[in-house]
Amino acid sequence: MNTPNVYAVILAGGSGQRFWPLSRNNRPKQLLNLFGDTTLLEDTIRRLDGIVPPERVLIVTNAVQQPAAIEIASACGVPAENVVAEPERRDTAPAIAFATGWVAAKDPNAVMAVLPSDQRIADRAAFQSVLGTAVATAAAEPAILTIGIKPTWACPGYGYIEVGETVANTEGDAIVRDVVRFREKPTTEVAEQFLADGGFVWNAGMFIWSVATARNELSEHCPELAAFIDETAQATNPLDTLESSFRTLPKISIDFALMEKASRVMNVEATFDWDDVGSWISVAAYLEADANGNRSNIEITSVDSRNNIVFSENADPTNISLVGVQDLIIVRTRTATLVANRHSADDIKKLIELLPSALH
Repeated sequence: MNTPNVYAVILAGGSGQRFWPLSRNNRPKQLLNLFGDTTLLEDTIRRLDGIVPPERVLIVTNAVQQPAAIEIASACGVPAENVVAEPERRDTAPAIAFATGWVAAKDPNAVMAVLPSDQRIADRAAFQSVLGTAVATAAAEPAILTIGIKPTWACPGYGYIEVGETVANTEGDAIVRDVVRFREKPTTEVAEQFLADGGFVWNAGMFIWSVATARNELSEHCPELAAFIDETAQATNPLDTLESSFRTLPKISIDFALMEKASRVMNVEATFDWDDVGSWISVAAYLEADANGNRSNIEITSVDSRNNIVFSENADPTNISLVGVQDLIIVRTRTATLVANRHSADDIKKLIELLPSALH
């Protein structure tokens, strides 16, 4: 499906808090080697091989993370000039509006996919099949496409999408349904109701649309962003509008600016594996486990210790030993060591404001 009018926009900003001390402000989750020798950003780019040529991939990040993102992108064949930095954080909608203008400047008839950079997807073939269905549908219909993940448990930490009737005449094996509405992160009790209902999927933050559809919908629902798309598309150099106009845009997410208001949204149900990798608990699922449920990326020695997570930045001969402990997260880097209760993993980000600035 290597057609000339398919582009990809990868969102690669964010902060490095949940995976401290391995992650820092200049090295958040998508720039880490959590699962081997490649970063999540590199994996995201590589999943597009054969669908979107590297020169049609745009990566939006921030100034602090831009050098590392350029290094990773360049190794994947993405031109360095395709890695752009927001002047300041204004949530996802302004960043995506800039990207839409950048694509429109190159091809106003293009279809574009907006993808997060920090998700783990191992089945590339299944991902490409689902993305192909979404792209084909977005090219044929004046609709916005999402990719939803079939829930495996009642997770209160994800946004949900309520889906309706199956759309006829779709291409590929993936199921395409009309979206009834978006639902914010629910309570555990409501999430259990969603799971029992069966008509809800997790919102994976992946969006596919034609440039024309995005322009038309934003013209109605968020005219400031639509005007910014036009300004960017018509500029001699699209990057100029980042400096001249980006800071004046509303600080708003793409969900609130567009997805929850668009006249027609369809969802393609994912047939691939998916993990948002939200904490060290998520990473632990991919680490080797011993007989007592201790998981680690290095060799450990343990006595009467259970259900601990051990991660070392360097797989060197240094040993980490555990005696009489359980449910701990132990992360070692060259400059800091974390010891936390695994049931408090979400509270790790509270440490950041207490740390010396050199460790941020």
